[in-house]
Amino acid sequence: MSEVLLTAKALSVGYGKKVVVSGLEIEVRSGEILTIIGPNGAGKSTVLKSIASQIPLVSGTVCVNGNDISNMNLSDIAKMLSICLTDRIEAEKLTCEDVVSTGRYPYTGRLGILSAEDRKIVKDAMELTGISYLADTDIRCISDGQRQSVMLARAIAQQPKVLILDEPTSFLDINNKLRLLGLLKNLAQSRNIAVIQTLHELDLAQRFSDFILCIKNNKADRIGTPEEIFSGNYISELYDISNGIFDPMFGTAEALGIKGEPKVFVIGGGGAGIHVYRSLQRKSIPFAAGVIHENDIEYSVAKSLSTVFITEKAFEPLSDESIQKALEIMKKCDEVIGCIDQFGPMNIGNKKLFEVYKSEFKT
Repeated sequence: MSEVLLTAKALSVGYGKKVVVSGLEIEVRSGEILTIIGPNGAGKSTVLKSIASQIPLVSGTVCVNGNDISNMNLSDIAKMLSICLTDRIEAEKLTCEDVVSTGRYPYTGRLGILSAEDRKIVKDAMELTGISYLADTDIRCISDGQRQSVMLARAIAQQPKVLILDEPTSFLDINNKLRLLGLLKNLAQSRNIAVIQTLHELDLAQRFSDFILCIKNNKADRIGTPEEIFSGNYISELYDISNGIFDPMFGTAEALGIKGEPKVFVIGGGGAGIHVYRSLQRKSIPFAAGVIHENDIEYSVAKSLSTVFITEKAFEPLSDESIQKALEIMKKCDEVIGCIDQFGPMNIGNKKLFEVYKSEFKT
């Protein structure tokens, strides 16, 4: 069974007497990833630094492996908990291997002399994060993305019970974002550690988290599984989204549609129309879309970007009323774009739209 590795109770964090976030109740178990999300300036990084004892708690308690962190010395804390921040490190004439090696200092004593076992741990951490080729490279001469991997390797070499990361995917391309988050998931499960991180990429938070803590208006607003957090309109409310629409199913956002009378009618469905909707939006061309079922994969994109949107209830055949409405709008448009040419029992009504498109619009 998994064990509780970190708890925070009645926690308030901030700077001096100024409270940035209050009402935090956290419990993270071995093998789990907790991701903290919320608007810019909500205090996510402050929460991480406070949990890691980098800044004093305003109130409340943090326990790691059952021990109150306020009663532990820095060396003991470092053996239980490591933190990887996005801050740039200032280092003179240090190789990447030197930087990773500092993760072993809690175990080496004051002289900082690494044993053969320490060096093996450092080597393994660099291999695990894919930066062995940077071992002899000056830390000042690498990219931001490479530096992020070096700091992760340093944190792994520390062999913590709890690994804390502030925006670990910053500066990384999409392939390396996926590689890193997959690595964290494997680390959590294979080494029975707990991972606490902040992320801005909501789609990645949805896919790589066991639990999500949402922070807004100086307090812990909600905590739950990705399925609980990414449902309904909650994410839109959390971020006060007014410049587009958020699709909770895929964890992605769409821009606002172009206003005005539709000039183009798009016959879509099954995802075939998505690239057309986005292309028209980029060109500032108002368009109508339909007839789309409410459970169709492209429903949210069409709803967000179209000026007029004709829909049908999920799992229901397209009604004569919906088709007639679509025909009336389509005939007022200057152009029709047909994205589908195969029809089943549920969308057979769109075949009539397609036939009008071929006979009256297609050249």
